[in-house]
Amino acid sequence: MSQIDFWYSIGSTYSYLTVMRLPELIRTSGVKFRWRPFNVRHVMIEQNNIPFKDKPIKTAYMWRDIQRRADRYGLSPQIPAPYPLPGLVLANQIATLGVEEGWVVDYTRATYRRWFEGGQPAGEEPNISDSLRKIGCDPSEVLAAARSERIIDKLAQETEEAMKLGVFGSPTFVVGQEVFWGDDRLEDALLWAKEN
Repeated sequence: MSQIDFWYSIGSTYSYLTVMRLPELIRTSGVKFRWRPFNVRHVMIEQNNIPFKDKPIKTAYMWRDIQRRADRYGLSPQIPAPYPLPGLVLANQIATLGVEEGWVVDYTRATYRRWFEGGQPAGEEPNISDSLRKIGCDPSEVLAAARSERIIDKLAQETEEAMKLGVFGSPTFVVGQEVFWGDDRLEDALLWAKEN
């Protein structure tokens, strides 16, 4: 079975679109996806590539573009969602722990839903505790583990690996050595995975 590495960072606005529609695409495509959270903020600072900071016209376009695409996918975000996320790093530390413990997909979808559809910023309360309880996790246990040096280091390692692969934004799909950036390239990545 083909596999795609889905590099994403909770804090990326366009990743909402992918996160919410990916399980159905996995089911219908037969392609396996490996969810790979990373720290997109670190990458953007490192590469001097901060896309929306102090760019009101581009930011307005982003929100309108997300709304149009969400309408097409049958999603119901409340636009604009709180942005940027001060808790981006913690949200992705939790997701990194979720990869190890097997609940990363459920957590990521729950936290994005609360962020985009409920106006609760990911990486902050009450989103963190509500999302973790929704998927059957104990928030205090998860937060203690997610703030450990081991998970902090693991997220940093994953972020470095993403940059070595040529990942510069979120969402990104990597098939072998091929990099596809953006929710609008998900179908291209699926096609490449099936044909190569």
